[in-house]
Amino acid sequence: MTLASIYSPQVRTVLDNGITVLVWENPAADIIAARIFLRAGSRWENFAQAGLSHLLSAVITKGTETLSSLEIAERVETVGASLSADSTTDYFLLSLKTVSADFEDILSLAGELLRSPTFPQAEIDLERRLTIQAIRSQQEQPFTVAFDQLRQMMYREHPYALSGLGTEESVARLSREDLVNFHRTHFRPDNMVISLSGRIDSDTAVDLVNHVFGDWYSPKDPLPSLTLPAVESNPVRAAIAQETQQSIVMLGYLAPPVGNSTIGTSDTQNSSHSSAAFYPDSLRDYVALKLLNSYLGNGLSSRLFVELREKRGLAYEVSAFYPTRLDPAQFVVYMGTAPENTAIAVEGLQTEVDRLRHHLLDPEDLQAAKNKVLGQYALGKQTNAQIAQIYGWYETLGLGIEFDRHFQEQVAIVSAEETQEVAQRYLVEPYVSLVGPSTVVKGLVDPL
Repeated sequence: MTLASIYSPQVRTVLDNGITVLVWENPAADIIAARIFLRAGSRWENFAQAGLSHLLSAVITKGTETLSSLEIAERVETVGASLSADSTTDYFLLSLKTVSADFEDILSLAGELLRSPTFPQAEIDLERRLTIQAIRSQQEQPFTVAFDQLRQMMYREHPYALSGLGTEESVARLSREDLVNFHRTHFRPDNMVISLSGRIDSDTAVDLVNHVFGDWYSPKDPLPSLTLPAVESNPVRAAIAQETQQSIVMLGYLAPPVGNSTIGTSDTQNSSHSSAAFYPDSLRDYVALKLLNSYLGNGLSSRLFVELREKRGLAYEVSAFYPTRLDPAQFVVYMGTAPENTAIAVEGLQTEVDRLRHHLLDPEDLQAAKNKVLGQYALGKQTNAQIAQIYGWYETLGLGIEFDRHFQEQVAIVSAEETQEVAQRYLVEPYVSLVGPSTVVKGLVDPL
């Protein structure tokens, strides 16, 4: 039994300035974890500024109007707390965890970081160099090269086409003024969700958040609307020649986002989400594909591992993933294989995906996939930090905290017929991304 099943949310409150506060009281341990979300990830970047939110996350903890980088670190470390910032495709995140006696002080520090960062130029220059080094390092990894190519083929002009790190060129151009403008635009109370879990009651938590953030008012201007390019299916093949010891084969299919099952539309969610849920009608496709993804590539008992690695000996590694996204996501299967097996690997992966359209899952296989998804989902809600993360994430995506219950209910009732119908709709023709020696990949791509 997980903490989330014992402790239900005690409060969901929207403060006068627009901040949404979620609180889960758990007196079992003298710990409080908080996740502060803002709708300000790489989805809100243009290509010329790719990597902006990542760079901002790296320097936002490096100085405020009253504190230096060293003073900030000392204030956190002297009480044994943790505080960090991160940026993803769909949100920006500030994470903190402390013993309950120190929570007010660390939350106040988090408030100062969010409200008055100074973005010291020396820190920007350092983090920019580190980011460019990370980008270059990734380009030496065949898996990352193949995935970058796949993203660019599938998303083209959409922000999801690029890594959250950005490109060498875009990161090199980023300026302190870019960080200040991005912060001024997106870091505001009516764009924020604060999710808390631990030894704190709901009234105290709301009062404390009000004390730290209550005098922070949003600008009179509304949040900027976000209109993104349509993501439409146009499967192609592409290859990058590298003299690697193994080939990477990736097949990608456009798949529904978590809140809307439509692919190929130019309409996107405005950056100011309400918690009005888009499910359960559109939840079926999302859940069915989560189950199929688990069946294909989750663990040593998965279909791809057993059929392509254990029985046929084709794969050094083989798996599948289907991330949860606000905009159209990717259903991806991939394999690392010996270069001479590249063509066979493409055929083998596609055969296994095609099989989902033509054959119903056996009842035992479907139930095993359900058990795996629900078991791993429960394990992801064991700690205060995990609980604060997952429910704050749902709220930030506009799904609401009740999505937790609807997701599990839908997993339990999805039928084999429904998984087949969803496979027939989405898993038809793949984008194919290859990385490997030129002698084996050049004949497997579409002619230019």
